[in-house]
Amino acid sequence: MAVRMSTRRRMDRMRDNMALSRIANGHRKRKERANRDRRMKALLARSTFPHYHPALQSWVSQKLGIPFSRVTEEQVRQLLSGS
Repeated sequence: MAVRMSTRRRMDRMRDNMALSRIANGHRKRKERANRDRRMKALLARSTFPHYHPALQSWVSQKLGIPFSRVTEEQVRQLLSGS
C-alpha cells in the first residue's frame, strides 16, 4: 500500500507551486500585454475613427476606462500619441 501524504503537506505544496506559477505566468503575461498593445496601436493607426473592429473598440475602451460609445476622436489620437 502506498504511503499517503498528509492533507496539510499536499495543500502547502499546492500553495507553493501556485505561487511559482503566478510569478512565471505574470512575466509571460506582461510580455503578451506589451505585444498586444503594440499590435492594437498599429491597427488603430491604420483604421478610421468610428469604423473600428470590435476587438479594437474593446481595447480602446479598456485603455481609456470608458464605454466606446463615449470615446471621441481626440481621445483616440491622444491614446495613439502615448499621452
